[in-house]
Amino acid sequence: MVYYISFILIGVGIYGILTQKNLFKTLVSLTIIDTAINILIISLGYIEGCDVPIYSKYTQSTNFVDPLPQALVLTAIVIGVGTLALGASLLIRVYEKYGTLDTEEIAVKEARK
Repeated sequence: MVYYISFILIGVGIYGILTQKNLFKTLVSLTIIDTAINILIISLGYIEGCDVPIYSKYTQSTNFVDPLPQALVLTAIVIGVGTLALGASLLIRVYEKYGTLDTEEIAVKEARK
């Protein structure tokens, strides 16, 4: 079930990238794809009936979920936030220069120069 949700979110993100002319909406679509891929990776690493991979002297179980997907997703979240911040700052600069985030209007203003 989680796989279907992540694939639907990936489809929504791709649809948003292909159909939106607003750069902010395109950035949001990229963030949706990033989140969907993180959900997919976490769900692939989950094993039914296993415990969280935190080992201590109180841990009774020897069956742990694979910690590698969790570490990869934590790294991907940090990279995604950095990419989103960089993209947002670039969008602010584009808006200050052109007064719009519509790609067609930006192309028209660039052609006039």
